[in-house]
Order: sequence, then C-alpha cells, then structure tokens
Amino acid sequence: MKKCTLIYNPNSGGGKKLKSSFLSEAVDVLMDYGYEPEVIFSKHRGHIIDIVSHLDKVDLVITLGGDGTFNEAMRGNFARSHRLLLAHIPIGTTNDIGAMFGYGKDIISNLKLLLEGEVKKIDICLVNNKPFVYVAGFGKFMNVPYETSHELKEKLGYLAYLIEGVKEFCNQTKLYELTYTIDGEKYYGLYSFLIISNANRIAGINNFYNDVKLDDGKFEVLFCNLTRKKDILKTLYYLRTNDITKVPGIYFHRANNLKIKFHKKVSSWCIDGEELEDDTKEYQITMEKGVEIMMPSKNVDILFEKK
Repeated sequence: MKKCTLIYNPNSGGGKKLKSSFLSEAVDVLMDYGYEPEVIFSKHRGHIIDIVSHLDKVDLVITLGGDGTFNEAMRGNFARSHRLLLAHIPIGTTNDIGAMFGYGKDIISNLKLLLEGEVKKIDICLVNNKPFVYVAGFGKFMNVPYETSHELKEKLGYLAYLIEGVKEFCNQTKLYELTYTIDGEKYYGLYSFLIISNANRIAGINNFYNDVKLDDGKFEVLFCNLTRKKDILKTLYYLRTNDITKVPGIYFHRANNLKIKFHKKVSSWCIDGEELEDDTKEYQITMEKGVEIMMPSKNVDILFEKK
C-alpha cells in the first residue's frame, strides 16, 4: 500500500469544534483508496514545519487545518532535500485555499474529492526565502488574521475577522515610506498596505483579481496609498463589485520578482494568515515554479493555464 501521513491541527479556527470520530472515518477512507495512513497531531505554532521537514519518505502528506496550517507544511517541505507530495483539507475559519481549490464544508467528502483529484504543479512565492502558498502582505488590515483570538474565531467563525477588521478600520492609518523595484523599474512612495498573492480568493473574497492562474510564473502585487476612511470604504466596495486594479490609489503589477526597501523597519508581515516576524528593512519576493501538490479536479480548468 501507499503511505500517507495525515497531520491534524486541532488549534485551527474550526478544529476544536470537531468531533474526534471524523479522524477514524478519514483513516477508513484512506485505506479504501489504497493508503496506509499515519495520523499526527500538531501541538503548537510551527510544529508542522518540524514534522514535515523530518518525515520519512511517504507518498502523500495531507494537512487538516486552516490556511496557516498548509503554509507550515509548505515551509517544512521547502526545508527538505527531497520534497514530499502535499495536499490540504480546510477546517479553519476563512479557508481561502480550500475554497479556491473547490472544497465544500464536509471533511470526509473533501477527502474523497482530494483522493479522486490530481497532482498539479503550482508556483510558490517566497518572502526572503520563506515560502507562502497564496498571500502575504503588510500594513492596514494585515494584522487582523493573526491578531483575531482563537476563542473569538471558535465562537463566531468568519464574523470574528469582520469584527476585528472594523476595529482596525477605526484606527489611524499609517503610511510606510519605501522604494520598490519590479520588472526592472524602480518606484518610490508612501503606502498604507501591500498585498502579494498567487490566488483568486483572498480574505474570503472570491475573484479578488480577474484571470489568476497558479502556474503562469507570475504573482499579483497591489500597493495602496489610501488613508482616508471614506476612500478605504470605497475600495472595499470595489473589491466585491468591480476590478480592484482600476481604483484610484491602487497600484497593480504582475511580476515574478519584487524588491522592497523600507526607510524604517515595519511591523510584522502577514503570510497565509499568520504572523511573519522578520527583523529587516529589505524584502525580496521571488517565485519557484513547478511545486507539486495534490488537489481536487473541480477548479483545475479555472486555476491553471491550458497546455
């Protein structure tokens, strides 16, 4: 039989609400599909990085958790000399990655979708050589995902993020002085936030950008210099109704290499919904192509270029 390691994060946004019986059912499903499964529980933040980086050779590693759970698995995989095939099933709060891949809400149904899916090669972005699966950024609202308490997420789900987002909206908006170089062109300015992504769903918003492909060798970059509350509200409205790249105060690029130099050190970045602490003023965002993952077939035609 093929070997599969199932890594469960009970501390993810939805993890503590689950009955433990689903794991035994998941093991039965894996065996029905020809896998010999091993179940590992993560115990603390960063534990999955260590688990994946030290795993013996297996045919498939499946993470059960939020977007940050899959990020840890990817970071652990990048630390290996010989990478493993990764897959992810969402049980977090926002589950941007899971929704983008076409998963529903039932874990066992999602597991079957995955095992009947396919292996795809995707682009993975890196911030100062630290990989992220779908989104990274800094500035206004970027602190909300990792500063929203686990207790609030367990009680309210996605609404917890909205509450914290309103609090952040009411706070004064800071501007960050920086210089960035992209596609050989250098830019200077004061910006309130930055989003770098390789995804068509961000912060629970579907089709955040038009026509995003996970294997086109490009990531999407959005700088914003808005500070007035009415302008920020207008931008949030555009996120759900129009093309965000056409909004005044928004600067959009598609690229495969980006260098950012801050004039002062910034607060922590958000990377796949978790805090990334990096004590520097300079950041380089690069991309590695052809990273294999297993995923459902449901949205493959939408997310990948036609060969």
